[in-house]
Order: sequence, then structure tokens, then C-alpha cells
Amino acid sequence: MRRLGELEAEIMDRVWLWERPATVREIVDDINQGRHVAYTTVMTVADILHGKGWLRREKAGRAWLYEAARSREEYTAGLMEDALGDSQNREATLLRFVERMSHEDVETLDAVLRAARRERPADGSRGER
Repeated sequence: MRRLGELEAEIMDRVWLWERPATVREIVDDINQGRHVAYTTVMTVADILHGKGWLRREKAGRAWLYEAARSREEYTAGLMEDALGDSQNREATLLRFVERMSHEDVETLDAVLRAARRERPADGSRGER
């Protein structure tokens, strides 16, 4: 999974945070509180994100309403999977990653792994995603 570009990430951050459909105008106005970006630039990038499957859109009058098609967690998990895939030694990479985690995150990871083991099919396959 390719990392989102700077403006792509800014758009997705807002859509994920707002958890509701948003117009390009709303996104532009919010971004412009911190820096200037042209309406047409955001419109083009939102269309690209739609084409990549990150945003869904629905026509509302003359404007499009955009909402997230995939979650922030899916995005982050994809980046983590790619980083792990680049490793020559997955076990060592995982160990180094866990060593850097807080105690609370290690506890959470342990709980998630226990739940995943219970849900994994008997043949050990990943099942549906």
C-alpha cells in the first residue's frame, strides 16, 4: 500500500475525523484555516482518492458529498503490513517493534492476538478480509 500524499492525508484526516459526508468546500475551508489551498486542487485530489477507493461520493445538488470508503485503521494496518513485508527477518522485525511498544500497547496486542486465534479457521488460513 502506498502512503498517502500530504494533501491526500489532510483530506482523509478530516473525513475520518468528521465521520460524515463532506463537500469539497467544507474540506477546503477547514484546510485553509492553517494554510492556503485552492478549491480546484482539493477537488482534483478528492476525485483521485475516489478513484483509488479511499472515498465514496454521492451527488448532492451540484456538489459531491465525500465520505471514507476505508477506515484509518485499515490504512495504518496496510502500512504496517508493507513495512513488515520489506523485512528480511520478520521475526526480528516484530520483536524490535514490540520492544518499542508501551506496556499498555503490549497488553492490547496480546488481547488482540488471543481474539484472532479464537476467530482463525481450523486450517490456519486467514479467512475473509
